Amino acid sequence: MLKCRKVKLVERSQIEGFCRCRGLIFALICWSASITWMFGANPVMAPPHLVVFLADDYSFLDSKVEGAADMRTPNLSKLAAAGMTFTHAFVASPSCAPSRAALLTGLMPARNGAEVNHSKPRAEIKKLPAYLQELGYEVVAFGKVAHYRHTGDYGFDHFAHDKFHDHDGVPAALKWLRERKSSKPLCIFIGSNWPHVPWPERASWAEPSAMRLPPSQADTPETRDARAAYATAVTRMDDELGKVMAAVNETLGTNVALMMTSDHGAQFPFAKWNCYDAGIRVPLMVSWPGVVEAGTRSEAMVSWVDILPTLAEMGGGKVAAKIDGQSFAPVLRRQKQEHRERIFTTHSADGKINVYPMRSVRTKDWKLIVNLTPEAKFTTHIDLVPHGKLPGYWGGFWESWVRMAESSPDIAAKVQRYRHRPEMELYDLVNDPHEMSNLAADPAQFDRVRELRSELETWMTAQGDQRVEKGPGPEVK
Repeated sequence: MLKCRKVKLVERSQIEGFCRCRGLIFALICWSASITWMFGANPVMAPPHLVVFLADDYSFLDSKVEGAADMRTPNLSKLAAAGMTFTHAFVASPSCAPSRAALLTGLMPARNGAEVNHSKPRAEIKKLPAYLQELGYEVVAFGKVAHYRHTGDYGFDHFAHDKFHDHDGVPAALKWLRERKSSKPLCIFIGSNWPHVPWPERASWAEPSAMRLPPSQADTPETRDARAAYATAVTRMDDELGKVMAAVNETLGTNVALMMTSDHGAQFPFAKWNCYDAGIRVPLMVSWPGVVEAGTRSEAMVSWVDILPTLAEMGGGKVAAKIDGQSFAPVLRRQKQEHRERIFTTHSADGKINVYPMRSVRTKDWKLIVNLTPEAKFTTHIDLVPHGKLPGYWGGFWESWVRMAESSPDIAAKVQRYRHRPEMELYDLVNDPHEMSNLAADPAQFDRVRELRSELETWMTAQGDQRVEKGPGPEVK
């Protein structure tokens, strides 16, 4: 009897253990299913519609989201509240065509062939639409998505209004969305022409005296007028974003991932056509209900070449090709907090006007810029184009800088800094976020300069970078 009782006790213990184990397994299965659903790996989930809104010539700091009190951007604030804001997003090049070519190929300029503005990548390179079309997406573009008149070279299923300042692009996109009948998942790129010059007549609220100029800018009445006109253009871009968000909500439902970003910084000195942050650091916001946590911010460093593989992963695929881009979808899903350790950027030329090749490497805290022709005079549209002869307002404030430099040592120093660059520039981005104090010649930074220069040279060699401007040649002093 005792032996029999002992056997029964053991059997009951085994049964209870088995039940506990089975309960644990069931709980793990449920947890795994919830995680799979949350992070989009479940194959039964429909791929999201992908909406990409591109601003033109818009610097990262110029929004209410980043504390710019002189800007009106309510729809950017709404998007930030709905999704994730990246505080360290960078373009591959601070001019239109190379930047957009990098976005649409996942390759840096030297590798895709579009190093100079108004150029386009080599025809044989696989472009972004092809990757998504293989996943079953319909891929379309409206407005300025590639560079002007180049959109047709990228393989979109449909594109329209890719001419200079063609403001019918956004309305056409909204009309097309409302009339669309396809059941395919959609990837739609919508490119605004704002706040690219020519800027509109400033709005009544954009009071020049209330404008906040970065320390790199000369504080002249003309510069403040330009900033006010730029602020007006920024609000026009924000208005277009709001209309796109409303139309997407109306037509595509809730299974939508919406991304907003810009091709590079604004057309002010030390911004566009420069490797300073005002030229290469751009807004990047992503909303994706059920996946991206609303109202979050990420300090992960990402590059525009990362957008292609990210969209592909969001759409349920992977990019097998050896491109420069790396998907940051794990950051969106909160599986990772970091992405890149280094950001590399290149600028070469913009036709005959802006020929000044430079390269840069950036960490979270430091940046090294190497100017490849330091003997040349730096020039751009800002100081060379006769603005009074152009239609619209192009911000012709440079003349006021030159005029006031005669009596103001501060403005004279800014004019000199604009025109003449040393071979190397090193900036402490923590203590000098506007990159005003070049530390490259500081003996205390000798090792840092050497290490970053070595990293940059190694990267350039791997890219096949020819280190030439590929233009008519710089203007020498």
